[in-house]
Amino acid sequence: MIQEKTMTAPARRSGQVLMLVLGTIAFALLIALGSWQVQRLYWKEELIAQIAERTQSQPLPLSEMEVKYRATGDVDYWPVKLSGTFAHEGERHFFATWEGQSGFYVYTPLKLDDGRFALVNRGFVPYDFKDAAKRPVGQVTGPVSITGLARNPLAGKPGSLVPDNDPVKNVFYWKDRDVMAATAGLASGAVVLPFFVDADKTANPGGLPVGGVTMVDMPNNHLQYAVTWYGLAAALLGVMGFWLLRRPEGK
Repeated sequence: MIQEKTMTAPARRSGQVLMLVLGTIAFALLIALGSWQVQRLYWKEELIAQIAERTQSQPLPLSEMEVKYRATGDVDYWPVKLSGTFAHEGERHFFATWEGQSGFYVYTPLKLDDGRFALVNRGFVPYDFKDAAKRPVGQVTGPVSITGLARNPLAGKPGSLVPDNDPVKNVFYWKDRDVMAATAGLASGAVVLPFFVDADKTANPGGLPVGGVTMVDMPNNHLQYAVTWYGLAAALLGVMGFWLLRRPEGK
């Protein structure tokens, strides 16, 4: 005859305590995730407002932008105007997508009147047009005036999931300003501005590169993420409450 094994009272209590501890930890984790998303929401809203304020301001002369950078180290999204001559042979190519199409942002050294250089993101070219020889009309010569948005350099590689840059093949997956400048074939001792400039939508001859590619409309889904985490926490609390309050039959 098979005897049914029943859990002893101490064992039941130990199991209940364990479930309660695990449930409490899970609840605290869900609340923490929801609160983190709320903090991210406030941060993103402030960032969006800041970007909107900056991009809608009047372009500053390059000299004023340099003063601002030296004072704050932050010139992201401030409009700037500058002039010089492109050194097209120094193009650096940043792998990107634009309106669903794979290709590259073309970063070209702009030689300023004082002999220094600025790395200008002239815009997007489709993957098959990486070679500048396939878009000769867009390789403008002579003095040009550029209006665009100043962009801060990155402090380092954005994350481990981002591929390593391949300067030998002239393919960059993250904007390493120092390496871009060092591999652009500039003369020894050439001085390069510490920040980038993203050119505006002013059309280039032949249509390439396509300017005005700076992303200024940032997604902001943190509220729905916060609601999701808090909702899961509330559901877990309800389940735990039902489990604690119910009375097992025959006990």
